[in-house]
Amino acid sequence: MTDLTYDVLGIGNAIADVFAHVEDDFLVNEKLVKGSMRLVDTQEAERLYGKMGSAVRMSGGSAGNTIAGLSSLGGVAAYIGKVADDELGKAYAHDMRGIGAHFDTAPLVGGNPTARSMILITPDGERTMNTYLGACTELGPDDIDADVVTRSAITYMEGYLWDPPAAKDAFRRAMKLAHDADRKTALTLSDSFCVDRYREEFRELIRTGAVDIVFANEHELKALYETADIQSAVDAVRQDAKLATITLSEKGALTVTREESFQVRANPVDEVVDLTGAGDLYAAGFLFGLARNYPLARCAELGCMAAAEVIGHVGARPETTLKNLAAQNGFDV
Repeated sequence: MTDLTYDVLGIGNAIADVFAHVEDDFLVNEKLVKGSMRLVDTQEAERLYGKMGSAVRMSGGSAGNTIAGLSSLGGVAAYIGKVADDELGKAYAHDMRGIGAHFDTAPLVGGNPTARSMILITPDGERTMNTYLGACTELGPDDIDADVVTRSAITYMEGYLWDPPAAKDAFRRAMKLAHDADRKTALTLSDSFCVDRYREEFRELIRTGAVDIVFANEHELKALYETADIQSAVDAVRQDAKLATITLSEKGALTVTREESFQVRANPVDEVVDLTGAGDLYAAGFLFGLARNYPLARCAELGCMAAAEVIGHVGARPETTLKNLAAQNGFDV
């Protein structure tokens, strides 16, 4: 068997995040659904950006944020995502390598620009995302480095990747390579609207074992099983998935296998500033623990700790070194 080099390989949409604080009236006037993620074209991206006012820019993308969190915990990580050969793309690559992640995906030349997500934060900390995918849509099977997949204990992928056809093929190739090498695969459902688009395909991936570990929040899980009752959704995913972990906002997180389930508390937060990245950082902590063979309850506790750090400030990547924070909270990292 190939030796392990990486705890986790993240595969996702390489997106530059642009954050702005807005009032609820702004969402109403723009006819935006609070807490949703919508895809926008070039024209709409430029129009909305022009209305946002003062903004903060940083590298993001769901799986990219998870990899940043995992690296901050001291994990060894790799990332695959498509950027363009432009200024934003070069900055994104620099950021990923700067956090210590292996990132060697060939940039797109002569096509769409690097993707960006315009994230509108309301006073309650909720985020509404307007995403221009740009170069992300060009991620394809040839971008999947077989050597990196086989050297990664867990390959973690975004549900968002199921939108562009070429990325879906890349997703399938990565899953096969991982399982052929006796590695684990993980999927985050990403967004309830994403689940609505691909419900049956996601359920098939989970039921057949193509995905070993499922990450979801309660809204996504309810959408997956078309129920308003979280317990019904949990019962259903227990039957389908080998392992699922569900974030429950201020109620913490629930982890289920076919044999057991347990809930852990959310970590206290002085002030919820921005919920962007909470699920991504929960996944970072959980995956770090899983790769290091922590008991599942400790994986979830580490995930909740990482999520609590990121919601206390603007931006979806940690501002504090999570390894030090984990050590202060009694984790052996």
